[in-house]
Amino acid sequence: MANMQIVPAYKNIVEAQYVEMMVPLYSFGCEKKIKKTLSTLKGIYSINVDYYQQKVTVWGICNKYDVLETVRSKRKEAHFWNHEDNVELESSQSSSSPPTPPPPFPHKDFKPSLSLTKVRSLSLKAWKRVFARSYSF
Repeated sequence: MANMQIVPAYKNIVEAQYVEMMVPLYSFGCEKKIKKTLSTLKGIYSINVDYYQQKVTVWGICNKYDVLETVRSKRKEAHFWNHEDNVELESSQSSSSPPTPPPPFPHKDFKPSLSLTKVRSLSLKAWKRVFARSYSF
C-alpha cells in the first residue's frame, strides 16, 4: 500500500480562461445585446463590457472560438483583442474556400423600375400635392 501512487481520475484539466475581444459598440443597447447573447453560453462566469474601449472580456470555461462566433452573430466586425489570436483564426479560415464577391452594380440586365420613371416626370403641381399629403397629420 505504501508504494501506490495517487492518480487523478481525469487527464484533461480544464481551467477557466479570459477571452478578450474588440467589438464595435454603437450604443449602450449594443452592450446589453452582447451581454444577453453571451449569457446563453454555458460555462461563462462573468462578462465585462467596456463601452469606451470597445472591449468585451469573458471569463469562464469555454472555447474562445465559440465565444467569438457567438458575438459575431450580433456584430460581424468583432475580433480578438490579441493580434496573434486573429492570425490563427484567419489561417484556419483561409483553408476553406473564400466567399465569392457580389457582382458589380449596375449589372448588365439592370433596368430602372417604372415607378422611378414616373416619379421623374411629375410636374411641380403634382410634387406639391405629394408633399402636402405626406406632411398632413
